[in-house]
Amino acid sequence: MPSTLPDGEPVPADGALPASALADVASRPLEIYLHVPFCTTRCGYCDFNTYTADQLGPDPGAGRDTYVDAALAELDLAARVLGSDAPEVSTVFVGGGTPTLLPPGDLVRFLDRVRDRFGLAPDAEVTTESNPESIDADGLAELAAGGFNRISFGMQSADESVLALLDRVHTPGRAGQMVGLARSAGFEHVSLDLIYGTPGESVDSWRRSLRTALAAGPDHVSAYALIVEEGTRFAARVRRGEIAMTDDDDLADKYLVAEEELTAAGLSWYEVSNWARTPGDRCRHNLGYWQAANWWGIGPGAHSHVGGVRFWNRKHPAAYARALATGITPAQGREVLTDDQIRVERVLLELRLSEGLALEVLTATEQRRVPDLVVRGLAEVTGDRLVLTLRGRLLTDGIVRDLLD
Repeated sequence: MPSTLPDGEPVPADGALPASALADVASRPLEIYLHVPFCTTRCGYCDFNTYTADQLGPDPGAGRDTYVDAALAELDLAARVLGSDAPEVSTVFVGGGTPTLLPPGDLVRFLDRVRDRFGLAPDAEVTTESNPESIDADGLAELAAGGFNRISFGMQSADESVLALLDRVHTPGRAGQMVGLARSAGFEHVSLDLIYGTPGESVDSWRRSLRTALAAGPDHVSAYALIVEEGTRFAARVRRGEIAMTDDDDLADKYLVAEEELTAAGLSWYEVSNWARTPGDRCRHNLGYWQAANWWGIGPGAHSHVGGVRFWNRKHPAAYARALATGITPAQGREVLTDDQIRVERVLLELRLSEGLALEVLTATEQRRVPDLVVRGLAEVTGDRLVLTLRGRLLTDGIVRDLLD
């Protein structure tokens, strides 16, 4: 969850949504996201809403020991707001931060409450993120026994110098070991997250990281370019000239290496930064974001989307917990999207997918720009859909701007 929040309009104290947002809640998939804002150390590049113990201090409600109680209170509120028409939850995703800094029993307790308040679809995908050093075999077994069936480890790199620059504390081989432990514990799906473009990382180093990840046998790999966000320690170091940022050409070269290595290993891209071994190994929760499902984000700074209404929670864990303790919504603001905003978001998000964007989503003016993209080798028209080529994936943001400008 990003560390900055928009302004938006006020949210009613009871969290009620407009009737228009609830009109089709029964007919659309419902997802639950839980944000766990705790980290052992804060990585210099991270701009997410996360905190170490010394940053939070003794504020009531800010500690790990009571955090899930506050999350359960918001889950109860979500059940009241969505009402009896809400469908069974199709995916649950626990992100952070480092979710597995919480006791596994707390995460299972949260999942049990989801079952109790909404029900879980028989084929529900239940994911937790984890840093490789933050959980052991016993913890993995407890999560799997409690209903978690997917786990995503933050590997980032297999290069010790890259890990050090990113402030990661695990050893290069730890993430690979965790894949095997997760399989043995009973997890059906295991993903590894990688970052490319760290200053000083060579193409050969990046290729070794990819091959190390693949040797561990994950069924899903995410590969993200390093983005230096303002306000982070990493950005300050760049400004001081201590480290030099990687240029766009280098990032493009490394993306092409990722596509080459992952495809050769039998994984296929389904979103610009994500590859899966089979369609069943894709992250269904994230697909819900890209395809505008309904989701309720629980936790400080978490964002939600229900029926064209976007809303977001207070940022600080203590302020979040205090609101719930007094019986009011922790939501800080919301935005009711217009039809055109919803359409533009479809272009922004669906064009990133391997299935592409339905041409009917584009206006007549925008459709007239499509042939130029095809001639330039950036996209293809497949049936009634616009699909990015490999070259187009390298220029996704620019293509979206060209279409919508």
